[in-house]
Amino acid sequence: MLITFEGIDGAGKSTQIKKLQILLQKEGLESITLREPGGTEVAEKIRSILLESRHEISPVGELLLFSATRSELVQQVILPALQKGIIVILDRFYDSTRAYQGYGRGIDLSILETIISLSTYNLKPDVTFYLDIKPEEALIRKFSEKSLPLAFENDDLDRMERSGLEFFRKVRNGYLDIIRLEPQRFTVLNALEPPVVLHRQIIEKLRTKIPALEARNHY
Repeated sequence: MLITFEGIDGAGKSTQIKKLQILLQKEGLESITLREPGGTEVAEKIRSILLESRHEISPVGELLLFSATRSELVQQVILPALQKGIIVILDRFYDSTRAYQGYGRGIDLSILETIISLSTYNLKPDVTFYLDIKPEEALIRKFSEKSLPLAFENDDLDRMERSGLEFFRKVRNGYLDIIRLEPQRFTVLNALEPPVVLHRQIIEKLRTKIPALEARNHY
């Protein structure tokens, strides 16, 4: 089973992924947790270029670099794990490319789909959890409301995070459009809910897909 988590930075994906990982371990279910970009030696090196670099990267160059890391991760790690029956939890997958490079950067969506198909070997998630939060609210989580006007100049932000408020508004709108096209795959969560509430909602969804979770109270 492939479980993916999506949302803009600050939505709380990492917290929920960790909670799910701990729960699966307690149940004796073999799982691995991965992130995009990253997960292989080559992909981690490209990640440092994409996120830590202060150099300008064109939208198309950015897309191709992200796709290169995804191809490595899918072929070397994800597909072999799924073939062994291991549950794969993935922090971002191709929906991020659609939202960030398609809606955010403005790359033609039909071209995007061709590249996604190539880089994923047509692999699709079994379930995707989208943690929804407005970009302004995500920033307030990271910075005080008083410092918001200067937030995107902060040295702690990575290259993607420095893209600006309007960019992240486009990204969020993109996610919402994507969800409308595939409502059966997505579970939309309000990222402003307490973490324990979100975890409960995630487990309720997974009860129908992972038999080992069905008969137990995990709260």
